[in-house]
Formats: sequence, structure tokens, C-alpha cells
Amino acid sequence: MIWPFKRKNAKQIARIEVAEVIASSTRKRVLKALKHVEERKFPALLLRIDSPGGTVGDSQEIFNALKRLQEKVKIVASFGNISASGGVYIGMGAENIIANPGTITGSIGVIVRGNNLERLLDKVGVSFKVIKSGPYKDILAFDRELTSEEADILQTLINTSYQQFVQTVAEARQMGIETVQTFADGRIFTGQQALELGVVDHLGSEEDARRRAAELAGLDPDKTKCVPIEDKKPPLSRLLSGGEQQRTGLGAAVNWVEFELATNGQPLWLYRP
Repeated sequence: MIWPFKRKNAKQIARIEVAEVIASSTRKRVLKALKHVEERKFPALLLRIDSPGGTVGDSQEIFNALKRLQEKVKIVASFGNISASGGVYIGMGAENIIANPGTITGSIGVIVRGNNLERLLDKVGVSFKVIKSGPYKDILAFDRELTSEEADILQTLINTSYQQFVQTVAEARQMGIETVQTFADGRIFTGQQALELGVVDHLGSEEDARRRAAELAGLDPDKTKCVPIEDKKPPLSRLLSGGEQQRTGLGAAVNWVEFELATNGQPLWLYRP
């Protein structure tokens, strides 16, 4: 981590950016940064979110850490180009949310997904012999169809996680659960629509969010600067990561996560658009 050195933190705003698919590496980085914000006694935090979503547990841990930090620090979230699904979830950890009118947000829901390569494997003459301790140990195996019993198990799992998501949004936005469920069906919407639904507080840019954070902390918005709390990456790593972002784009990044999880035999359990 690269931290500010001997700054007057009481008169500055910390800034943490989440600009990737939310996974374990994101969780570790953000939790470490949040701890630093608390230890250095910043009065306010600007949380910039530009993420399509991510894993359930990692999103929940970041949200819970933000809620704890709210007791000591004013937190304002700024939604960028896209803040959907898990991005919305962690945004609920801020007491104030500002989105651009055209921000892609929403996608409140949960999905579990696996790949079925059975027909392809039959064509190439490949089969697997499986010995397992229980009938559901290889649930979502890629070499066979999902059984109806397995589908019921997964649907129950999804429903439980979905209710947790809805409950979080309802409590954070001070809405009834029934109200949240009217738009928490996986659909995406713009920042303008999110404002009308009550998912965000205001429309505006990251600069507007910075000024709002300063106001909440009792600071002068015209004189208060943001201090980035971020990892220090080697120059070569920064260069390669920038090129990869240009080559892959958002959709490819999400598909890469799906591919990695599926090929390792793990269920894909994500908050994602």
C-alpha cells in the first residue's frame, strides 16, 4: 500500500476506488484501505465505484466494513460508468450515493451458473469416472445435466442470497422490502431511474460527490482535497494492466471470471449484471 505521509488528514477526504469485478483480491485491498482510513482518522471517505458486480461473500464483507466505518467516518459513494449488482451492494455501505444520470446500475439479484459440456465431450470421446461422498458433491459438474433435485437446492441457495440482498437495500435506503422487490428483479437502469426509485440520493459527478463528502464532514468543499488510498503497483504491472483493460473490455472481464470458476469445477455465485 502507498499511504499519505504526515498529512493533515482531519482536513482531507480519503478516496478509495473499486473499478473491477469484485473478488477476493478486491476485498483484501479495500478492507486494508478502509482500515487505513479509520486509523488515520480521515473525517470523510469518497468511495468511487465502477464495477459490474462480483462474488457474494466479498461484496458482503466490503459492505459490512463500510457500515462499521460509518460510525466514525462520513461516507459518500460515487457511481461511475457502471455500478451494478455487487457494485450496488457495496454502495449501500455509504450514507449518501451520487450517480451520473447515465450510470448503468441496478441488476439487484444473484445468479449461479455452470457449464454443460456433455455433448461436446461425447463427440470427442471423453468421459469421467466420479466417486463422491454424497449425491450432490459434484453439483454443477460440467459433464452432465443438472438434476431436478440439484436445481431445487441451488434455487433455495439463490433465494436466500437474494433475500439478503433485498434486505440490505431496504435497510440502507429506508424502504420496505416489498418496494425493493418491485425493481430488484435483475433489471438494470440508469442513474436517473435509480434516483426516481430511491436507490441513489443525487445525480452528479465524482466532483459533486467530493463536495458532498466535505460538507457532511463540516469541511470547506472549495479547500478540501481527496487523498487516494491505493496499491502501489510496479510500472510494468500498470502498463500491462492498462493494455489488458483495452483488449478485453467489461464483458470479457466478467466472462473471464466465469471461465476461471467453471474450469476449476466451482459454482459461479455472483452479484452481476
